[in-house]
Amino acid sequence: MDYQAIRLVTRDDIAVLSLNRPEVMNALNAQMRAEITHAVKSAQTAARVLVITGIGRAFCSGQDLGDGGNAANLDLERTLRDEYVPMLKAIFDCTIPTIAAVNGAAAGAGANLALAADVVIASEDAYFVQAFTRIGLIPDAAGTYWLPRQIGAARAMGAALFADKIMAKQAADWGMIYETAPAPAFEAHWMARAAHLAKGPTEAYRHVKTAMRASFGNTLDEQLSLEAQLQGACGQTRDFREGVVAFLQKRAPRYEGR
Repeated sequence: MDYQAIRLVTRDDIAVLSLNRPEVMNALNAQMRAEITHAVKSAQTAARVLVITGIGRAFCSGQDLGDGGNAANLDLERTLRDEYVPMLKAIFDCTIPTIAAVNGAAAGAGANLALAADVVIASEDAYFVQAFTRIGLIPDAAGTYWLPRQIGAARAMGAALFADKIMAKQAADWGMIYETAPAPAFEAHWMARAAHLAKGPTEAYRHVKTAMRASFGNTLDEQLSLEAQLQGACGQTRDFREGVVAFLQKRAPRYEGR
């Protein structure tokens, strides 16, 4: 696919998907949503970790209200169902670890695009805002799903109703994101994090994602059973055998992702 609204570069088992509409703070239009969906599915077969970041001063400013003409005539239900859902599901269902490297403003659907990733790392000068009520809407793009689970009902409700700007450090303190890094060192930091995952036991990472997500709906007995099943699968991988041998030989493991 010839990407216009994004860039996709894969090197050393790291796929970097960069939102590339800096002139509108990487606002999401129909083309960008389709390209993200395609790129995520492509990356998981060509890399061992996927990073999503933004070009320019913003990560993503949310829905492009100028896309398709008059904003008041947007069919929001159709847009969410036919364009946002496939994009968000592609990220959520990605078989390799995903990192959102939030380099600047993440607003509205842009904030929730970031939260769809497995791990969110933000520059210290980045911020998140559920801006929807400012224009008479509710949080979408799974915002009402992610936020209560990550920061609790009270904070999620406040963030949605007041549409306050949440700076990256506060987001980390609340548990909305994993960590922050100083702006001058931000790219080097997330690249190092990505490199760590790219050299790791990819199948184990996939099963970690499955187990963690299932825990919200499982009883203790169900989760213990699932852990046993997934651990059994991990125990059959080459990476497990390599990890044990490396531990016994007191050296760094050389994982193949299998």
